[in-house]
Amino acid sequence: MDIIGQLLPFVFLIAIMYFIIIRPQQQQVKKHAEMVESLKKGDKVVTNGGLIAVVYKVEEAFFTVKLNDDVIVKLTKDAVARKYEDEV
Repeated sequence: MDIIGQLLPFVFLIAIMYFIIIRPQQQQVKKHAEMVESLKKGDKVVTNGGLIAVVYKVEEAFFTVKLNDDVIVKLTKDAVARKYEDEV
């Protein structure tokens, strides 16, 4: 019985860490992956480098993005930070 009393605070600490740190981070990663998979041609994205680009073509591991009328580059799916929403 004494061992359970000594381990109980550690169990509570691990449970608190899971619900405050680990679980929200896992949900954020899952939400980001779903957002990247839902991108289609014509969507505006912000890259990790801060560039705003338009998705030109969706490939398996890459996006071909258009930076302006003359510049079309390939971008890894991991480099997409978020979908860009025009601010009105």
